[in-house]
Amino acid sequence: MSRIGKLPIDISKDVKLAFSDSILSVQGPLGKLSRRIMPCVNLEITDSCIIVMRNDESGTARSAHGLTRTLVSNMVNGVTKGFQKSLEINGVGYRAEVKGSELVLSLGYSHPVVFTIPAGVTIEVDKLTKVVVKGFDKELVGETAAKIRSFRPPEPYKGKGVKYADETILRKAGKTGKK
Repeated sequence: MSRIGKLPIDISKDVKLAFSDSILSVQGPLGKLSRRIMPCVNLEITDSCIIVMRNDESGTARSAHGLTRTLVSNMVNGVTKGFQKSLEINGVGYRAEVKGSELVLSLGYSHPVVFTIPAGVTIEVDKLTKVVVKGFDKELVGETAAKIRSFRPPEPYKGKGVKYADETILRKAGKTGKK
């Protein structure tokens, strides 16, 4: 039995669940998410919790048990509380601003980097160097933050670039010079 998969998922009163034809739909105050559940895993939905059970003891079912439980838990938490990722921009002249449905980044290139904000995600910029990506779909929030970070990943010598707020950059020593 999976240690993660056997834990029940608590659901609040304002979350509505629908499970039919191996598609789970979760609707809450922040939005609606749906996901196809693997056929080797079954869901038992009660009024206050969801229990994920596997149909057999095959390797596929055992590996999908904990994964499915975590994905369903992220769906329930997303439509009730939401998720966010914080990014920091370090470097002279590096900054970000939101213009309509686009994020405009000045990252030391000869041109500004324009990123179209996907639907279901909101981006807030604080003090031109702090970017907060918010949304109810954890995968989309993480993917959007990773895409923004990929425009100028932090470099190890001066630490310039876009990094996660909780990320630490291992710094390298520069050249020592010829003596």
